Amino acid sequence: MVDTVWKPPLAVAAVISHGSDVTLSSPRFTFRPLQESDLPTLREWLLRPHVAEWWGPAESIAELRENYIAAAAERGATRAYMAYEGAAPIGFIQVYVVMGAGGGWWPDETDPGARGTDQFLAEARRMGQGLGPAMLRAFLDQLFAEPAVTVVQTDPHPTNRRAIRAYARAGFHEVGLVATPDGPAVLMRCTRQSLARAVANTA
Repeated sequence: MVDTVWKPPLAVAAVISHGSDVTLSSPRFTFRPLQESDLPTLREWLLRPHVAEWWGPAESIAELRENYIAAAAERGATRAYMAYEGAAPIGFIQVYVVMGAGGGWWPDETDPGARGTDQFLAEARRMGQGLGPAMLRAFLDQLFAEPAVTVVQTDPHPTNRRAIRAYARAGFHEVGLVATPDGPAVLMRCTRQSLARAVANTA
């Protein structure tokens, strides 16, 4: 579904407005902060072919713990969430501040309100059914509830046409091809206005 080829450097990404212990909810979806008990499940998801194709080799549980759990309370931590549809876990999603990400990522960004997001659906069989865009629209709605957030971006690989289509259905528009430390990517951005149009198109 939706993807990225990069998981941002946790030690250098700027802190987002929501704390690591805040659960984000919508009528259909819930986004619960990643917990220690989720790590075996997350690793198993990362090993699945449809995820590994775009996220690369799965991190060990120890690496996931260091990157997400130990770092969660630090300034600069990327915020990671388990996504639920009702009571069923359906995927993973994370968000970070773009400006100051470091490591060669987005060095020209000057907007402190810009956020970046990466996510995937856990079940390949749920792809292509509209679940991914719906999940993402719900998450974006929560992000834009924070007044400081001005735009949300993502960067799928140019050959991942399924992801690009899914992002477009969620309200993102293509800015263009960009060179990243992980190779070429399609920079896509979503504003409050484009999200509102995408929601209206699903009504």
